[in-house]
Amino acid sequence: METRFDLIIIGAGPGGYVAAIQAARLGMRTALVEEDRAGGTCLNRGCIPTKAMLHAASLFREIQAGERFGILASEVRCDYGQLLAYRQETVDQLVQGVEQLLKGNGVTVLSGRGTLLPGKRVSVASGEGTAVYEAENILLAAGSRPAVLPIPGMDLPGVLTSDGLFQQTELPASLTIIGGGVIGVEFATAFSALGCQVTILEALPRLVANMDREISQNLKLILKKRGIETHTSASVQGVEQGADGLVCRFAEGEKEASVTSQLVLCAVGRRANSEGLFDPGAVPELNRGRVVVDECFRTSLEGVYAIGDLIGGMQLAHLASAQGIAAVERMAGKEPTVDLSLVPACLYTDPEAASVGLTEEEAKKEGIPVQVGKFPMSANGKSLISREERGFIKVVAEKESGRILGAQMMCARATDMIGEFGTAIACGLTGEQMRRAMRPHPTYNEGVGDALEELAGGSLNVMPRRKR
Repeated sequence: METRFDLIIIGAGPGGYVAAIQAARLGMRTALVEEDRAGGTCLNRGCIPTKAMLHAASLFREIQAGERFGILASEVRCDYGQLLAYRQETVDQLVQGVEQLLKGNGVTVLSGRGTLLPGKRVSVASGEGTAVYEAENILLAAGSRPAVLPIPGMDLPGVLTSDGLFQQTELPASLTIIGGGVIGVEFATAFSALGCQVTILEALPRLVANMDREISQNLKLILKKRGIETHTSASVQGVEQGADGLVCRFAEGEKEASVTSQLVLCAVGRRANSEGLFDPGAVPELNRGRVVVDECFRTSLEGVYAIGDLIGGMQLAHLASAQGIAAVERMAGKEPTVDLSLVPACLYTDPEAASVGLTEEEAKKEGIPVQVGKFPMSANGKSLISREERGFIKVVAEKESGRILGAQMMCARATDMIGEFGTAIACGLTGEQMRRAMRPHPTYNEGVGDALEELAGGSLNVMPRRKR
């Protein structure tokens, strides 16, 4: 087998495999090293299986609530085994698709654990032994693994990370989730809809604190309505084995409290998967365990690049993919095709939430005068048809120029619609320019047009604002 390449990539997650395909299409002889299945955490143990569970759980909840649409169903139940089979079938189909793409684009796949060696070399260790390869450039895309809180009891049976929770073959009766970020609230939404009693413990003052404050507030109310108990500003002290299950002790302000459940999920974020990645003689500059890179994703080692969860910033699959493409384009002497400063944030709860660009609060902190157009989705025809819960679409624009700076939305199909605003911000469009596009009726997307009309002075579908 060939041992020298133009580019060797360690890690076949959404950053690595996309970068490999792009490199091959740009004419580079490319090798991709992966010790597990193609697709990385996102495809095998993260985004895709989680969203499959959310889809099934949402369908189950909708069927149970069918009476409000005149649909009467009796003895509706969840076969958790079949749900898991559907989830795995979805994952397998996508993994096979990635493998076919790699093969079809001429990428050499090296199965085994990759370690960076001095002199732009990589060793690949597998059951068949260890082989060494070299390349003009090396891209590190090894991803991340779940972080675990350094508190007593985290090693008890039944205290799990997301990886461990996916290995459970039976639906738990109750679940305590430590962490109210995206991972925590998505698991809470899915398991609660399937009949599990869920409690969320979040250390920060609000859920999904990285998103718009109004999204956080609405989400907490919706979760409460669905029977999910949430505690914010809750500092978890430890987990103990009790007579009736796992007891999670926490402090909420000055109040000491506890919650008992069958399982405990630690969903407090992820850390760079750098263990065993570097030979002692080939360690790049690190900052708190993450690889330090410049604007071109170059590390402190010549010819070595890094992307995705290995480096600082948001840990998102679509960001890793965009970074991988940009890094390869830089290697090829091309300008990146994607604006990496505009990263959509998506929350796949029910309803969904999504944002891109600046919030009103962030713009004010930066001293940018803005105007805001907000449309309540309770006035949207498609939302009324499907009986969606409370939601909104908010648009933030620069006051003087009218240029779109950001958008936040909480409604059905929010994660699909946010891309329109990403394109608008990247292209410097104003609200007036966005309004030129006609939006079909009845659709959730009409809410975008209404929010833009509110930005311009008032939507035709809401009562006029009172003059002060």
